[in-house]
Amino acid sequence: MATDKPALILGERAESFAELDDRANRLSAVLEGMGADLGRPVAAVLPNGIEFFEAAMAAGKLGVPFLPINWHLKADELAYIVDDADVSVVVSSAQVEGRPTLVVGDDYERAISGGDPAARGVDGTVPSLVFYTSGTTARPKGVVHGSFTGEAIRKGMEGQAALWRWTADDVHLLCGPSYHAGPCGWAFTALYMTATTVIMPAWDAREWLKLVDRHRVTRAFMVPAHFIRLLEVPEEERAQYDLSSLRMIVHGAAPCPVPIKRRMIEWLGPLGCEIHELYGGSEGGATKIGPEEWLAKPGSVGKPWPGVEVRVVDEDGNRLPPGEPGLVYITPMSGGFEYRNDPEKTEAAWRDGAFTIGEIGYLDDDGYLFITDRASDMVLWGGVNIAPREVEEVLYDHPAVIDCAVFGVPDERSGERLKAMVEARDDVSVEELSAFVRDRLADYKVPQDWELVDELPRDSAGKVKKRLLRDAHWAGRNIQV
Repeated sequence: MATDKPALILGERAESFAELDDRANRLSAVLEGMGADLGRPVAAVLPNGIEFFEAAMAAGKLGVPFLPINWHLKADELAYIVDDADVSVVVSSAQVEGRPTLVVGDDYERAISGGDPAARGVDGTVPSLVFYTSGTTARPKGVVHGSFTGEAIRKGMEGQAALWRWTADDVHLLCGPSYHAGPCGWAFTALYMTATTVIMPAWDAREWLKLVDRHRVTRAFMVPAHFIRLLEVPEEERAQYDLSSLRMIVHGAAPCPVPIKRRMIEWLGPLGCEIHELYGGSEGGATKIGPEEWLAKPGSVGKPWPGVEVRVVDEDGNRLPPGEPGLVYITPMSGGFEYRNDPEKTEAAWRDGAFTIGEIGYLDDDGYLFITDRASDMVLWGGVNIAPREVEEVLYDHPAVIDCAVFGVPDERSGERLKAMVEARDDVSVEELSAFVRDRLADYKVPQDWELVDELPRDSAGKVKKRLLRDAHWAGRNIQV
């Protein structure tokens, strides 16, 4: 891959495809000498940066899996994943106990300088990826795709390129954490297509606007939390940046409130940018929907990808008719997956050749999927199921609401009751918010507990940490109405 075209740009540093290829070759020799071997992943515990992708490409050249790990994890959390995945070598910002570690910095640069530049794999090879999903109540689960090796990886990349209309002329902006499946997958598709990727070290709405303008960015993978923060930048300030290069934004990873997405389409659509949505998980992709379809079916996550089937079933596995919510199951495009070292969870996820990630939804008469909530987030109030997402959608319609989360808390009389935490623009009262919900939903769906906060805690994938919000020690004021 002899090209001087930038593969990766971070700040003032640009690394060409030729330089990336050479450094990945040298690094692969170093990792091999440290013990990297077939079947055991090379892990990266790194923030967004060029070294992350060098490590990944080096793993690909060795034909070993690549495991991106959240670099924010504490030592015990990190040790669990490293041990569970049987990691062979780690590339990290700091020494990882119990594993050979190449620490990014002077040692890393010396190692690469001394590494053998001979190619160990096929030019342009990208690694097979292993991800650990964050559970709501349990340890993270390692998702292992058995078919993602060799030719299957290339076919997967080509399929993604066709699905999202990638070209070598694209400029991709990595604005989410590279250790998450969506941002990671898109960055590797860009590398596979020889498109340039601009790296954001950390999310900042104004920096995003500057980078799109400066580098003539054409596409990005984003999450709804990014949309919320971009829309908080005053319209007159946003208008100062030239965003006309944008052609496509794809979002996923978390539910997008209908009012937020509508405002994004109204803002960027006239500039020529299509806003698409995908639905799925680390376990596999499921559906997609474009802007015109979404405007006709607001709130839908779309129709299945080619080669994918979506089923909505009851507790006994019987398919449900259109409009009736149930557990969503997905047949994969090819092959399957397993949760590493957890046959029970693997078995529980699969049913009749399809898997579930534990979400509730329904198909309409035209075959469009609507997700109503996660099964684990459903609130059982006095024997009645309530979907918190339905309440959140109503709250997002209030002009003073920036962000919100609705979830269940223990109740001695009813088992659970609804609590709403709200980040608001103005000095809005709880009574006003409660009345707003009551005017639009049945009384039993109106939260009984309210808390006004400066900002909701979200994880790096943009999902609200509802488990944390349930903790009694969460700071803020609590008002019952």
